[in-house]
Amino acid sequence: MTPAALRGPVSSPPSKSLLHRALICSALAGRPCLDKVPATPGDDISATARAVAALSGAVAGGTCGVVAAHRDGAGTVVDCGESGTTLRLLAPVFAALGIDVVLTGRGRLPQRPMQPVLDALRSGGVSASCPGGGEFLPLSLSGRLSAGRFALPGDVSSQFVSGFLLALPLLDGDSRISLSGALQSRSYVDMTLAVMRAYGMVVESDSRGMEYEVPGRQRYRVPSGGFEVEGDASQEAFWHLANHLGSEVRISNPALGGLQGDAAYPALLAEMRGAAPDGPPPEIDVSQIPDLVPALAAAAVFSPSGARIVNGARLRLKESDRIATSVAMLTAIGARARETADGLVVASGLPAATTSGGGAVPEIDGAGDHRIVMAAAMLGTRVPLRIRGAEAVSKSWPSFFGDIRAAGAKAKEIWQ
Repeated sequence: MTPAALRGPVSSPPSKSLLHRALICSALAGRPCLDKVPATPGDDISATARAVAALSGAVAGGTCGVVAAHRDGAGTVVDCGESGTTLRLLAPVFAALGIDVVLTGRGRLPQRPMQPVLDALRSGGVSASCPGGGEFLPLSLSGRLSAGRFALPGDVSSQFVSGFLLALPLLDGDSRISLSGALQSRSYVDMTLAVMRAYGMVVESDSRGMEYEVPGRQRYRVPSGGFEVEGDASQEAFWHLANHLGSEVRISNPALGGLQGDAAYPALLAEMRGAAPDGPPPEIDVSQIPDLVPALAAAAVFSPSGARIVNGARLRLKESDRIATSVAMLTAIGARARETADGLVVASGLPAATTSGGGAVPEIDGAGDHRIVMAAAMLGTRVPLRIRGAEAVSKSWPSFFGDIRAAGAKAKEIWQ
């Protein structure tokens, strides 16, 4: 990429997090496809659409472009791709419906945490086996989940909680979810509850959000006016990052901010910009907004005093070790950044040779992580660089490079 400012109106894909949840709720309500799914969805949404096909039996064309799940001797087989959201939200739903299923996946997904879900499913009478030994996939589920009390950790993944919330209304009796440890990424659980309520579900929680009472024998119903999916705040953050780096884009479909925790990104940018030059770096707690870390790290280099990012230990379990790969992204362009146990520290500024284009063009390893690639691409609007593995954007935003080129980015593919 060659430095060039971006200009004009831009848009982001519809919220991936909302789409996952709305696709599942729509399928459970008897309408397995949404008009709001892009004609070319990212890999993660395609994975959930495949799983929805297994829930509903089949999906007839439409904008989802679903390929129905296939069957073999072990039952229905669903490929979750690299989507942790698909796996964790839908494993309990299959179990609640009594659908025997084999869930598969690739990349880092087989190593991402899943044991608490398996333990909770087994406590409800479901047979869950992982013949891969140290890996959680393929995961074979059989039997139907029984209502009862389910214990889950709150400090590993909010998706564990969301999956059981979606599933438990389908059971024949009332259930309770009890959390241990502070709930991380609470906004995603709140989002799950908001979508469920739009589809007619009733769930009660205590004032601390550590206990959830879920009545059984409920029926999902499509909202009378359909379900509107707003722009994706996590993806929109990269447009805000571009502006922080000197571009001037206008987002035509902004996230509304009510359901998506990552809508906090512009306020965090303002906090970094307002810090005193050469003063102590502002400390940013990412326990509730882990997906923003690559964009925050990139912005910190071009902020008066950098930033210290904390409470992000879970980032080591994402599509990449996102603490290590964020640091590697920054050091590749000459920035000063270092890892800590639960985050990273980023200093302000770059060497003059980096911004002027002197010397060899730095190369950034995308590490198979869509958010690292997108953050690196926005850095490329300011400094010359190359990105290896840029195709990782297909996970969530397949048209990303076409969209930034349309806004003025000077980016070209290099075939090796």
